[in-house]
Amino acid sequence: MNRPWIEKYDAHVPADVEFPAISIPDQFKLAAEKYSDQIFIDFEDSLFTYDEIYKLAIHLSVNLKAIGLKAGDRVGLMLPNIPQFVVCYYAILMAGGIVTAINPAYTFNEVEALILQAGTRFLVCMEDRAEELSALNVSGGVEELIITQKTGFQKFHKPSKFILKNSQKLQLLDLLKTTQGIENENMARINPLDPAIFQFSGGTTGAPKPAMGSHRNIIANIHQFSAWCNLQELGEVILTAIPLYHVYGMVLGMNIALTVGAKVVLIANPSDTESLLQKIEEKEVTFFPGVPTMYHAINTNEDVLIKKYKLDSIEACISGSFTLHASIKEKFESITGGSLMEGYGLSEAPTATHCNPLRGKNKTGSIGLPLPGVNAKIVDEEDHTVEKPVGEIGELAIRGPQVMLGYHDQPAATADTIKDGWLLTGDIAYMDEEGYFFLVDRKKALIKVNGLQVWPNEVENVLNSHPGVRESAVAGVEDVVHGEKVIAWVVTNSGADLNQEKLRELCRNSLAAYKVPSEILFVDSVPRSGVGKVLRRILVSEYPGNKTKKG
Repeated sequence: MNRPWIEKYDAHVPADVEFPAISIPDQFKLAAEKYSDQIFIDFEDSLFTYDEIYKLAIHLSVNLKAIGLKAGDRVGLMLPNIPQFVVCYYAILMAGGIVTAINPAYTFNEVEALILQAGTRFLVCMEDRAEELSALNVSGGVEELIITQKTGFQKFHKPSKFILKNSQKLQLLDLLKTTQGIENENMARINPLDPAIFQFSGGTTGAPKPAMGSHRNIIANIHQFSAWCNLQELGEVILTAIPLYHVYGMVLGMNIALTVGAKVVLIANPSDTESLLQKIEEKEVTFFPGVPTMYHAINTNEDVLIKKYKLDSIEACISGSFTLHASIKEKFESITGGSLMEGYGLSEAPTATHCNPLRGKNKTGSIGLPLPGVNAKIVDEEDHTVEKPVGEIGELAIRGPQVMLGYHDQPAATADTIKDGWLLTGDIAYMDEEGYFFLVDRKKALIKVNGLQVWPNEVENVLNSHPGVRESAVAGVEDVVHGEKVIAWVVTNSGADLNQEKLRELCRNSLAAYKVPSEILFVDSVPRSGVGKVLRRILVSEYPGNKTKKG
């Protein structure tokens, strides 16, 4: 297959990246042995070395098995960016479990729906959600709820006489304090082709499905990006403000550190721009994966404009999840002197497949070049066996070592998405003569707000539950800072006393805040195709001031 993009790779990037045929725990073990005394996790006033986090994870994995965790069991991990997430993540994998990461801001109904789809037996959450989520023991089949607090984790090393026993709620600290049998316990033998994570994705239909990412998928991607970004051994400090529960943060904010012994500076509240700036300066951050919203917030911060903060330690930043506008990129690079590269990824190929070069040509509006070992092509939207020539628009198809195993328990959806080894992304794009790819539109109805997925039918179901609503349609409209904003079009029943705020309040009671429509428009009818499909494209194209047309 012709790969014109290879000629545009930076000099330090190979055409293909060799990566070890090992599991994520194996990769962590190698890092813990090689970088044992190096700081791995830096969170507020706590520092943890690679050796400390590794031993904690081994410790916890043993106790997870003691309370019944078996190989292949799914464990919900519903935590913000705190050290407990890191320890739990590796412990679950060491025990042979599968991580199902969940946004901690999700409402009970949202959590329950994902838990049921994934078949989750255990759930780790913050203490302030424990009472509410304990009901999942009945409704969602969760057998054990493991709870933790933001503070106090540094006291894990104190001895305890706690005895493990099954209960509806277990304290994570108690699972970390027990010591019996830890020293002689070995990690489970894990096949790199086994699932490591279930990451919920809208796929091409806009309905959430658990995409199964293997250990091999993630190992491949961290080695691809480590080479692409020219990360230096023992010289990198990674600012991890993107959430670890999102596959982007999980892979490029955390796991990538294992390849070079990097320090990971965890940020629990990414909306606190002052904290971000302080950490960049104080920790001398070199690598900052993020989303355009974060870079825009830094660009417009008054203290940055008067050069209060020293940000020139930054060398490389990857912007993902939604379109990076040229104005944000140019200003951020002028402020920091670092390189801000736009990339592209999806949950079905955790986490990324394309990126603009670190040193070479970055093309405005492009998602960049396929990473080493990745093949990409543009195919006809109706007949995927037909490849489109250079410059012509079609559906982006990808083949590479990070393509998922499939959707859990959904063979038909998997067959529709992966054909002959090629992942059909649902994104409409074209490739230029130099091998740079450009997104044109989205075939799928999925909306992305600050990189977080919003499924239109999920919002529509809430709106339609109101007795005064006859029907509704939800779609994403382009927003420079946030990627997209959620807009709803509603048809009311005759005589219904409804307004925008009443329906937004209804949504707030059932949905995470970022899924609540920023605007609700009342219309006489929702346009549909001859077979009854909602034509969101027409609604979006007619939205005041909008130029983007999406189906």
